[in-house]
Amino acid sequence: MKVFLFVLLATVLEATGDAVVRIALHENNVSARLGFFLCGALALTLYGTSLNMAPVEFAQVTGIYIATLFVVFQIANYLFFRTLPTAPVFVGGSLIIAGGLIVGLWK
Repeated sequence: MKVFLFVLLATVLEATGDAVVRIALHENNVSARLGFFLCGALALTLYGTSLNMAPVEFAQVTGIYIATLFVVFQIANYLFFRTLPTAPVFVGGSLIIAGGLIVGLWK
């Protein structure tokens, strides 16, 4: 459970940082753009730090990380941009999640 919390924190920070940088790219106000870039950079730095502090080798959690990242990116995409996943995203995402579970849980 502890490892999953590190993975979840990392994916939330990665998805949030990516969304904030995407917002910065489309911001017209220079001060706001800079602020968004700095916030995005901080979130992405914290993502890398949290992932590398996980008490397990990254190779062991890669499958769970990818599956969790897919889900968190879809949630962030909706929260930040009000975009719902399309049918191909649901189908492909189901395969990503299935693959992630196979890689992460197969012993």
